[in-house]
Amino acid sequence: MQDRLDNQGRVRWRRFAAMMVPATAAAGAILFGMSTGAIASDITVSGQTFKIGADRLEGDGFKQYGGIVKEKGKDGKSGAVHPVALSEIRSADLYNLCQSVRADLPGMPVVLTINAGEGKQPAHADDLLIAMDSLDGNATFTTIKIGRDATDLNPTAQKGSFGQNADHVTITDLKQVSRYTTAATFNLVGLRLKVNVGDDAKGKECF
Repeated sequence: MQDRLDNQGRVRWRRFAAMMVPATAAAGAILFGMSTGAIASDITVSGQTFKIGADRLEGDGFKQYGGIVKEKGKDGKSGAVHPVALSEIRSADLYNLCQSVRADLPGMPVVLTINAGEGKQPAHADDLLIAMDSLDGNATFTTIKIGRDATDLNPTAQKGSFGQNADHVTITDLKQVSRYTTAATFNLVGLRLKVNVGDDAKGKECF
């Protein structure tokens, strides 16, 4: 029994450590950088979701359409497939940004939190792409077009699938559960990273 718990602990800790790599790479960028704005076919996800919150998001060049992300199977090939909503934003400012991921060890709560853009200057991302399970907040769109063919927004999308876009989007009280995020550049002003363990981890997720 103890060996099984130890093995589970090692597996979970490896997953947790892997999540921390993007948080410290590229001068503190929390997101793996890609300039194309599309999920590459050889990208696989961990299968664990993470939370992103912000008081306000201001975005130019908004696009949204459906897609999928895949986990890596035990045989190294594709594992579980997850339908997601894909949102692209050409230029995004995020005020009071929070990211959290929970990766408990056996008998020990563990939550990694990252905060940025808490002052007057927000966190800023270029060519932001988010693969999400859910999004809550209050949204205002400028010049929105609903019901477009998704391939007109991104050639990698499924032909004939639903898409929408807008010149600008404002989302307040943003609460988002994501599986994968990319950005060409991500500037985190006032970055704070903390590993919360044990009692300190309780209630430390973004929402």
